Amino acid sequence: MLILKRKTNEEIKINKNITVKILSISDNQVKIGIDAPGNVQIYRAELLDRVKENIKMASEKSRESVKDLNNLVLNKIGKSEDEHKK
Repeated sequence: MLILKRKTNEEIKINKNITVKILSISDNQVKIGIDAPGNVQIYRAELLDRVKENIKMASEKSRESVKDLNNLVLNKIGKSEDEHKK
Protein backbone atom coordinates (compact mmCIF):
# COMPACT_ATOMS: atom_id res chain seq x y z
CA MET A 1 0.00 0.00 0.00
CA LEU A 2 1.28 3.44 -0.90
CA ILE A 3 0.78 6.02 1.85
CA LEU A 4 0.89 9.72 0.96
CA LYS A 5 0.37 12.91 2.90
CA ARG A 6 -1.70 15.53 1.12
CA LYS A 7 -3.02 18.97 2.05
CA THR A 8 -6.25 20.64 0.95
CA ASN A 9 -6.33 21.27 -2.82
CA GLU A 10 -3.45 18.88 -3.48
CA GLU A 11 -3.93 16.03 -5.91
CA ILE A 12 -2.85 12.49 -6.58
CA LYS A 13 -2.64 11.23 -10.17
CA ILE A 14 -3.35 7.60 -11.05
CA ASN A 15 -2.24 6.77 -14.58
CA LYS A 16 -2.92 9.61 -16.99
CA ASN A 17 -6.67 9.76 -16.61
CA ILE A 18 -7.55 9.57 -12.88
CA THR A 19 -7.09 12.42 -10.41
CA VAL A 20 -7.88 12.31 -6.70
CA LYS A 21 -8.09 15.77 -5.10
CA ILE A 22 -8.29 16.60 -1.40
CA LEU A 23 -11.19 19.05 -1.16
CA SER A 24 -11.30 19.65 2.59
CA ILE A 25 -10.10 18.32 5.91
CA SER A 26 -11.99 18.83 9.18
CA ASP A 27 -11.89 16.93 12.46
CA ASN A 28 -11.81 13.26 11.46
CA GLN A 29 -13.26 13.70 7.97
CA VAL A 30 -11.50 14.14 4.64
CA LYS A 31 -13.51 15.09 1.55
CA ILE A 32 -12.02 13.95 -1.72
CA GLY A 33 -12.96 14.45 -5.34
CA ILE A 34 -12.25 11.81 -7.96
CA ASP A 35 -12.01 12.72 -11.62
CA ALA A 36 -12.05 9.58 -13.76
CA PRO A 37 -13.44 8.40 -17.12
CA GLY A 38 -17.02 7.16 -17.14
CA ASN A 39 -15.99 3.53 -17.64
CA VAL A 40 -14.06 3.51 -14.33
CA GLN A 41 -16.24 2.15 -11.54
CA ILE A 42 -15.77 3.84 -8.15
CA TYR A 43 -17.47 2.50 -5.04
CA ARG A 44 -17.38 3.19 -1.33
CA ALA A 45 -15.91 0.04 0.21
CA GLU A 46 -18.59 -0.37 2.90
CA LEU A 47 -21.38 -0.25 0.30
CA LEU A 48 -19.62 -2.69 -2.00
CA ASP A 49 -19.11 -5.08 0.94
CA ARG A 50 -22.82 -4.83 1.79
CA VAL A 51 -23.82 -5.57 -1.82
CA LYS A 52 -21.50 -8.59 -1.90
CA GLU A 53 -23.01 -9.89 1.35
CA ASN A 54 -26.56 -9.43 -0.01
CA ILE A 55 -25.65 -11.33 -3.18
CA LYS A 56 -24.14 -14.13 -1.11
CA MET A 57 -27.24 -14.37 1.11
CA ALA A 58 -29.57 -14.36 -1.91
CA SER A 59 -27.50 -17.10 -3.53
CA GLU A 60 -27.69 -19.25 -0.40
CA LYS A 61 -31.47 -18.78 -0.14
CA SER A 62 -31.83 -19.65 -3.82
CA ARG A 63 -29.75 -22.79 -3.31
CA GLU A 64 -31.97 -23.76 -0.34
CA SER A 65 -35.09 -23.23 -2.47
CA VAL A 66 -33.72 -25.51 -5.18
CA LYS A 67 -32.84 -28.11 -2.55
CA ASP A 68 -36.42 -27.90 -1.20
CA LEU A 69 -37.79 -28.40 -4.72
CA ASN A 70 -35.58 -31.45 -5.21
CA ASN A 71 -37.05 -32.98 -2.05
CA LEU A 72 -40.61 -32.76 -3.35
CA VAL A 73 -42.19 -36.08 -4.27
CA LEU A 74 -44.43 -35.87 -7.27
CA ASN A 75 -47.43 -38.18 -7.44
CA LYS A 76 -47.64 -40.06 -10.69
CA ILE A 77 -50.85 -39.58 -12.55
CA GLY A 78 -52.24 -42.83 -13.78
CA LYS A 79 -54.97 -45.36 -13.38
CA SER A 80 -56.29 -45.92 -9.89
CA GLU A 81 -55.96 -49.34 -8.22
CA ASP A 82 -59.65 -49.99 -8.84
CA GLU A 83 -59.17 -49.48 -12.57
CA HIS A 84 -56.17 -51.87 -12.57
CA LYS A 85 -58.35 -54.67 -11.10
CA LYS A 86 -60.89 -54.48 -13.91
